[in-house]
Amino acid sequence: QKKKLLEELGESRLPYMTPADAGFHQLWKTKYSKLIFRASDTVPKELHQVVQEAFLTLRKHDCFFQDLVRIKGKDFVTPVSRILIGNPGCTYKYLNTRLFTVPWPTEGCEIKYCSPQIHDACKALMQLNDYLHTEAVQALQGQNSSGTKETKDTVVIDREQSFDTSIKEKDSVLKDQSSSYVSEDDYTRLKNRTSFNLTLLNYMDPLQMLYLKQEPYFGMGDMAVSWHHDENLVARSTVAVYSYSCEGSAIEESNEQNLKGRDPAVWHVGLKVAWDIETPGLAMPLHQGDCYFMLDDLNMTHQHCVLAGFVPRFSSTHRVADCSRGTLEYIFGRCELALQNLQTDSDSKALSLKSLGAAVVKQVEETHNEVRF
Repeated sequence: QKKKLLEELGESRLPYMTPADAGFHQLWKTKYSKLIFRASDTVPKELHQVVQEAFLTLRKHDCFFQDLVRIKGKDFVTPVSRILIGNPGCTYKYLNTRLFTVPWPTEGCEIKYCSPQIHDACKALMQLNDYLHTEAVQALQGQNSSGTKETKDTVVIDREQSFDTSIKEKDSVLKDQSSSYVSEDDYTRLKNRTSFNLTLLNYMDPLQMLYLKQEPYFGMGDMAVSWHHDENLVARSTVAVYSYSCEGSAIEESNEQNLKGRDPAVWHVGLKVAWDIETPGLAMPLHQGDCYFMLDDLNMTHQHCVLAGFVPRFSSTHRVADCSRGTLEYIFGRCELALQNLQTDSDSKALSLKSLGAAVVKQVEETHNEVRF
């Protein structure tokens, strides 16, 4: 599909818009309405502080690693360094690489951290996770309602609450707020599709990169992450992103008003309708502490990329990962099933297989491959 699209484009480039363009907000409203943006000044200051400290702590302790991934049969090292933090026992798989969570401090689980600073960093990201869950549910409620004053009031009320409210209290608040215009079944669906079980943290310093790919369709410039759909997610689940660029504000604002297209000094998220050459693309600037949400099926119908700025940037990308085949409990169950085909001779104690039937052997070998992976 990519090859066909590029051949069709030839030397030309598709149009795209930034907030500086007159038609930007109309395009956003009509073609990208399930992208929700929250400017940094709407996020509690104390949450900004602990989360940004967490990023720097994890970086200081060398917790970010580039991943070896496989694309179309070839192995690549990612330009972005990552760490996965989330519910104990969860894993996340992307581009044929499975990552295992560093657990955040979950009630009822005994987790030993190598330092108190790592514990505090993981706790801060769990607090961010709770906050983004609350915001995501409200954003979906806003999409489902007619934009009444009641909806707007609930958003303001929640922002004034402490971000460190317990999950149970938050759930009851959301349920109370939603009861007048969202049914119980709809509320449960909203909650399930926004109950983020992990976050994939990213870090990149563009000035340390010898080469970055150029965005191929619109001419948007350097890409930190190429066009893609996020994978291994529960269907129609929201992806929430907190962005922290370690700005040099003087660099960021220097040319912003003079350039046509996106300011190359500023990090952006780019969006496009998947495999569509009729709809203009969108490039949304990301400043320190901004958040955005890809709601419902946006991740399925659209593709997104990350466009590099000039300064180092962290991001925390919160997901509802499909862990049905990605936990220790799951793989133990598969192993136990495979071992049921093993028998021990009562006299010699020699081991042998009960069955060499094709279906049984196939199941055992599939399990073997999974364990190896």
